[in-house]
Amino acid sequence: MSIIVIKVGGGEGIDPTALVPEIAELVRAGERIVLVHGGSHETNQLAEALGHPTQTITSPGGHQSRRTDRRTLEIFEMVYCGRVNKGLVESLRRAGVDAVGLSGIDAGIWIGSRKDAIRAVEDGRTVIIRDDLSGKVESVDAAFLNMLIDAGRVLVLTPPAITPDGIAINVDADRAAAATAGALGADELLLLSNVPGLLRDPSDRASLIETVDQDTLDTARAAAKGRMKNKVLAAEEALNAGVARVVISSAAGESPIAAARTGVGTVFAQGVRA
Repeated sequence: MSIIVIKVGGGEGIDPTALVPEIAELVRAGERIVLVHGGSHETNQLAEALGHPTQTITSPGGHQSRRTDRRTLEIFEMVYCGRVNKGLVESLRRAGVDAVGLSGIDAGIWIGSRKDAIRAVEDGRTVIIRDDLSGKVESVDAAFLNMLIDAGRVLVLTPPAITPDGIAINVDADRAAAATAGALGADELLLLSNVPGLLRDPSDRASLIETVDQDTLDTARAAAKGRMKNKVLAAEEALNAGVARVVISSAAGESPIAAARTGVGTVFAQGVRA
């Protein structure tokens, strides 16, 4: 039976619980769903309120990530593992869905290595950051996840991940979702956020790139700016791991999951290779 991995972003204006009625419908129809979520906007708000404002790292290649010292990671966990994750689980269970909320730390679901050094651009100069608690998911415990899925549970997963020696690390949720989709042999990965898809011009919502194939992959990479770079990279990684189809689409609207599954947004299909 197929698995659909849905990643809903945590950017400004996104309410992840708005997806609950659609997810409940899909579960009642027999679909197996894994939900991965973010929480960046609420984390930024809480960090500001606690006097430890968010800092963003921009790599020389233009990829953006959260500067993650120990205090930032603690705030991150309060929002991602706490309020957002448990809020989603509560809403899903209220809708009759047997949901289980877990972070990548739990049971070592997402194992990754911490980056020893990060290159970042600050005031036009490239600097090296060595005390950051961030990294990348390198392995997913598919056997544990499949055990829960086979028992009829709907998984609600969130960063952080954890290193083999037990250190929590911030990881990109889009790429974690891609790794999860690949490990589970998912048919579809839907990346839902506060934009309609990959735009040729980020300031023009009418400049949507509707499909990406091998011939247009370089164009897609060039068009991706800021955090969209991570989504395009996640799409490539999921396809390379065997996922049949990835859609970057909007989390807004009446039925965003159905819209994404019918191809509304930017569709990456098998045949695209890094």
